[in-house]
Amino acid sequence: MKKTIITMIIPLLVFGLIGLTSCNSSSSNKAKGKGTVDLQKGDTIKKAIIKNVYPLPTSAQVIKLLTDMEVGYQIGVTNSAGNVKKYYTSKAKATAIGIYGADLSYVTVYNIMQEVTTYMDVMKSLANDLNLSQIYKPALYDSIKTNFDNKDKLVSILSNAFNETYSYMTDNDQQTFALLVVGGGWVEGMYLTCLVNEAAYQDARFSKVLLDQKKSFELYLDLTKPYSNDPNIKEMLKNMEPIRKVYQGLGTSLTLNNIKDISKAISTVREKIIQ
Repeated sequence: MKKTIITMIIPLLVFGLIGLTSCNSSSSNKAKGKGTVDLQKGDTIKKAIIKNVYPLPTSAQVIKLLTDMEVGYQIGVTNSAGNVKKYYTSKAKATAIGIYGADLSYVTVYNIMQEVTTYMDVMKSLANDLNLSQIYKPALYDSIKTNFDNKDKLVSILSNAFNETYSYMTDNDQQTFALLVVGGGWVEGMYLTCLVNEAAYQDARFSKVLLDQKKSFELYLDLTKPYSNDPNIKEMLKNMEPIRKVYQGLGTSLTLNNIKDISKAISTVREKIIQ
């Protein structure tokens, strides 16, 4: 709901700012320059509003595209729930929240109820450790069960949970951990998306997904810039270097080799961050 409200507010702000600029342009010379000041103020407000909104398409939104393409579910490709015991630092737990959030999206969108229960338990365990228990609570699981046959609703429920996670961390001065959540979720979501047979590579929708995620990845790099000296972010960016390199050389369309290179880079990075 919060994300929906934000997407409504921002256009209203933009239109309001345009109106302010137009009015000032038609005023007398004594108002000269005021439109610029108001526009700058508006930009500041806009940045403050979007600060706490999950900045990329969520893993649930990306993974749903697989079901739209009628790509089948694959057993055993998600990060093992047993691995949660390996993540004992706050940095590792934050990244794991993102990873397991993508895994939860995968099993939920594909209606694998037993796995949904498993990954909800994992998410609740990590959430308790990171003071996020108010988000990953029984009511969330109940909502998933109630809407199990409505994929659009499930995506909305999961996306709202991820948005609340990002918001909470940002509000509580944990922006670097919030970015680790986003990074972990992005990599795992892409990893699960790329686990398709080569027949799917020929589908224009699949190429579009990978190109759209190139934009998302570039946005993620921009978001991390203010925190590039933070050791946790620095390590994440170092791990993501293979993805940056392969995306850097892409144009506006993808060849079969491009798709294979992206998939290989994603797998390499994913292997590093789940350890």
